[in-house]
Order: sequence, then C-alpha cells, then structure tokens
Amino acid sequence: MAIELDNSFTVPVPPEQAWDVLLDVERIAPCMPGASVTSVEGDEIEGQVKVKLGPLSLTYKGTAKFTDKDQASHAISIEATGKETRGSGTASATVQAKLTPGDSAGQTLVSIHTSLNVTGKPAQFGRSLLPEVSGKLIQQFATNLEAMINADSAAGAGTAAPTADEAGSGEAGADEAASGGAAAKAGQESAGTAPTAAKPAAPVVKQEESLNAFKFVVVPILKRLIPVAAAGAAIAVVFRRLRRKKS
Repeated sequence: MAIELDNSFTVPVPPEQAWDVLLDVERIAPCMPGASVTSVEGDEIEGQVKVKLGPLSLTYKGTAKFTDKDQASHAISIEATGKETRGSGTASATVQAKLTPGDSAGQTLVSIHTSLNVTGKPAQFGRSLLPEVSGKLIQQFATNLEAMINADSAAGAGTAAPTADEAGSGEAGADEAASGGAAAKAGQESAGTAPTAAKPAAPVVKQEESLNAFKFVVVPILKRLIPVAAAGAAIAVVFRRLRRKKS
C-alpha cells in the first residue's frame, strides 16, 4: 500500500543550528519512539524500529541513506528501506525535509513530505489510520527533541558563567599580586570557584522501547467514538420514551 504523508514540527533553535542537530542521527535517534541506530557510515545509517499494537509486536530492521543535503537551502532527502525480522512485511520510504524560519525568532519549522509504501500487517491499518500514526509519532519526536535541546542549552549556560568568573578571578589575582598583599586571598577565591565549573551532563531523553500504535491510534479513535456512541444512546432513550407515550 502506497501513501503520501505531510507533517511538520518546530525546533526551538534557528535553522543554522537546527540543521546540525537534525543531521546528528545518533544523537537524536532516542527522541523517536521505538527507533534505534546500530551503525552510521558516512551518509548511510543502519537501525531498527519496534512497533506494538496491542498483543502484536513488530520489529523492522533496515537502512536509510541521505541522498541529498543542501545546506544552502536547508533541504534534506532520505531514502529508507526495512523488513520485518519475523515476517514478510516490508516498508520503504522517500523523505524530503525542508527547514525554514519559524513564526517566532530563534525557531525553525521543519516540513516533511514522505512517500511511504508498506506491505504486511501494518497495511491493514488502512489509509485513514496511517496519517494519524505518523502525525502522533512526529509530535512525540518533536516533544522529545525540544526537551533534549533545552537540556543541552541549560547545561551549556551553566558551564559558561563559571568560566567568566574564573577569568575575572584570575585578573583580580594578578592585580592583587602586583600591588602585593592579597595574593593568597585571590588563590583561595580561584580555588573556591573551580569546583562549580563542572556541571552534570544534559539528561538523555528517556526513549520508549517501542512505538505503541495502540496509544497513538486506537485511543484517539475511541475518544472520538465515545461521544458519538453516547449521543446515539441518548437518542435511543428518547425514542423509547416517545413510543411508550404513544402506546
């Protein structure tokens, strides 16, 4: 079954920085539920994706390759193929991504067009459900990616300030040494600020072990159907009462 998908998400950094972030496949792989990278050689990536739908669990192994990386226009093209590890189902996709400035300063809008072809059990989802699965998946990826970028920025900001303080302490120490009389004090201040320079690394995004398609598809459908079913039940009750009055 072949299908065309269009999705978009926002990255909380300018396009120039977002370009470097999105090309660091090994770094951002944990942001995608169920995805993992096993090796990267140049523009070719090998990995796997785990998908879970109720009691059904599927694992795809395959490769992806950057076929075009135009940094000037911030455009990326990727071709990917995969196969079920315990089944005959296959998946192939051509992905085109474009990075443009977002609505707010310091943001990037990533627009993605995917030509997807799947065979086997996932094809039973139908054309109406696959767009919803992909949309929810992209939303989760964007949420995790934003959390990772914010954590990295916070860690970077935390290490930048002590560096400036250390530089200031060094200058003060030199002045006091020249004037003679407070060199020991400057040494103590410098030593006191040194331990604060070491900051903990940015937390790694906790990855879901598998893409839970049940959560992404069945739950939203149920949320839409429950109000309809409730309305239908209410109408049925009204009709029954009207029939009783007539009788």
